[in-house]
Amino acid sequence: MAEVITMPRLSDTMTDGKVAKWHKKVGDTVKEGDILAEIETDKAVQDFESEFNGALLYIGTEEGGSSPVDSVLAIIGQEGEDISALKGGYSTDKIADADIPEENKTEGKVTDIETTEPVEKESGENAEIPADVEVITMPRLSDTMTEGKVAKWHFKVGDTVKEGDVLAEIETDKAVQDFESEVSGTLLYTSVGEGEASPVDTVLAIIGPAGTDVSGLTSGGAQKADSKPAAEKPSENVTASENTSASENKEEQPVANSSTERLAISPLAKKMAEDKGIDVHSLKGSGENGRIVKKDIENYQPSAASSTPVKQEVSAPAAVSAPAQVAVNFVQGEDSETPNSQVRNIIAKRLAESKFTAPHYYLIVEINMDKAIEARKEINSLPDTKISFNDMIIKATAMALRKHPQVNSTWKEDKIIHHGNINVGVAVAIPDGLVVPVLKNADQMNYNQISAGVKDMAGRAKSKGLKANEMEGSTFSVSNLGMFGIETFTSIINQPNSAILSVGAIVEKPIVKDGQIVVGNTMKLSLACDHRVVDGATGAQFLQTLRTYLEQPLSLLL
Repeated sequence: MAEVITMPRLSDTMTDGKVAKWHKKVGDTVKEGDILAEIETDKAVQDFESEFNGALLYIGTEEGGSSPVDSVLAIIGQEGEDISALKGGYSTDKIADADIPEENKTEGKVTDIETTEPVEKESGENAEIPADVEVITMPRLSDTMTEGKVAKWHFKVGDTVKEGDVLAEIETDKAVQDFESEVSGTLLYTSVGEGEASPVDTVLAIIGPAGTDVSGLTSGGAQKADSKPAAEKPSENVTASENTSASENKEEQPVANSSTERLAISPLAKKMAEDKGIDVHSLKGSGENGRIVKKDIENYQPSAASSTPVKQEVSAPAAVSAPAQVAVNFVQGEDSETPNSQVRNIIAKRLAESKFTAPHYYLIVEINMDKAIEARKEINSLPDTKISFNDMIIKATAMALRKHPQVNSTWKEDKIIHHGNINVGVAVAIPDGLVVPVLKNADQMNYNQISAGVKDMAGRAKSKGLKANEMEGSTFSVSNLGMFGIETFTSIINQPNSAILSVGAIVEKPIVKDGQIVVGNTMKLSLACDHRVVDGATGAQFLQTLRTYLEQPLSLLL
């Protein structure tokens, strides 16, 4: 059977590899251990050895060319073997004519040996989709989504799926959403396991009649051990792990250590194991089909063949803008790791983009909150009414934005968009990081509506119950750490907004009033602005208006 060789990850920062030199050409015989090619990474040029015996049937990247890590680099198999299903739609002009039987050749076309369905040689299109088979791709569930993570599969390969069934829970950069099947049939293939991500519009699953061969539709033939078509899954591969709890995402296939079987291990992992003196036969690989990869070597603990992971305890997040409380048991002398969630990865990416692309500057103002405190007491004395200071700040902010539309704007490369609606994003902490649900048309909402909206969205954020559209369309953001006693802080702008307001704690302190030193209550607000859109004077005028609304609450009625 032909083996797909993918571009290896030869360094921890490598994303693409360049083929500096091929030591073999299509048609050559290759032995295990032969240097197949020289791969240039971002750090060095390294020899890449073959792990298989056979003939070199296909080259995916020519000398001097580059390709992403894990993309098809080459295919090794038996001479004359059909590999059309393994190339994932690559052009066939790199395959020697001798590799294709004469009866399957036609002028300008290469015929698929198994299905005898013609595939255009020039076009490089993927194999045709069989009748009654539906390819499900990773959906785009938000306007900023580039990839999605499967938080949970509700079906496994071989199960019967009906139209409308929740196929999986997809974690985007903003929320976890149920993803329903639009077709009925048997789940024949899944491209990623639980907790794994794939780009938008790539193959997520395949549904069709039971027993359908879909190998030609799976890119590069690199299927997960538990994601092969049901018809091809041997019964002897079913292990007791299938009866484990639902929290375990997939079977753990032990790596064979028989002297008659080849050990599946990446070149980098093999070298690292040799350097560290690790017996790789004692490891269980976490890669595809149980392949030992770099992280298995990095996580190896000699004290036990299979170490027990450090338990992660997560406490409930605070309602508004509280930092995520993620506690990890401390073990003296031992490091531990917490895999990044999709939300955490997106937070890191977006905040870095914002900080390094938008020229931030900060304005800080101190506000006397005495009258706001009195107003809140009176409002909360009304039946069925209970508002927070944060609700009052959101309302005052929305009204101030109405008077200063430049702050309620977005930068584009060739223009500035002045938004017609005032949609305030409210930063809410969750264990995975931070989400920003949006109060649409906040300037038109009363205190009770704002309070109810914030409580509802903050509560659903904790259970990942927010919909993507509830976290889209903000034109300005508010972040509040006052409940933790933080008096002053600055925030990174939540793009595409042009400003974000940071709210500190209300502090009782001596103040000067009418020439006398008295005890008063003050609060500091910090406004981070994108200087491309909001000039210093504009930001200062916005804060002046906001100060008036909070120091004189009745002015909101004018």
